[in-house]
Amino acid sequence: MSTVDVTTWYLEQTSPQDAGPLVPAPEGVRVVRAEIVSPELSRFLYTAVGQDVTWTDRLGWDHARWTKELEGTQTWIAYERGTPAGYAELAAREDDGSVEIVYFGLIPAFRGRRIGAHLLSYATARAWDLAGPDGRVWLHTCSKDGAHARTNYERRGFRVYRTEVEWEEAVAAPGPWPNAF
Repeated sequence: MSTVDVTTWYLEQTSPQDAGPLVPAPEGVRVVRAEIVSPELSRFLYTAVGQDVTWTDRLGWDHARWTKELEGTQTWIAYERGTPAGYAELAAREDDGSVEIVYFGLIPAFRGRRIGAHLLSYATARAWDLAGPDGRVWLHTCSKDGAHARTNYERRGFRVYRTEVEWEEAVAAPGPWPNAF
């Protein structure tokens, strides 16, 4: 069994002003909140976005676990001309009053078109709505994520506050469905 060195960066904003102005939406793009908790929708988004960047931690969850984990979260979906392009999942953390951007990303076909910049700035604004002016918004990304993920976060005003390096079992990117790759 082979292992891989994985670096995880934890990034934060400590003031709504850190977020900067909203990045304009590219033509034909809009962001909509999924107001009904839907494990099926969330699993679709998770597998579609994470198919080539080794998102695997939720793949083994059953319907009940998805339902439980999604309670109290907000899912914001970017659409381009009616087609889902990506999403952001936000969770308010009662223990410290922060809001975590738990998952964020674009389906591979929609990357590199400024949709991610708009979606992240929009999702960050919604996170600040939840956190309030004295709150904190945070997220994490790792070396298995997309090549531009950390740069996008830093351009939107997030700053690294912790870095961890761990060895993990090397696994293949899962693909959008079993055995896709």
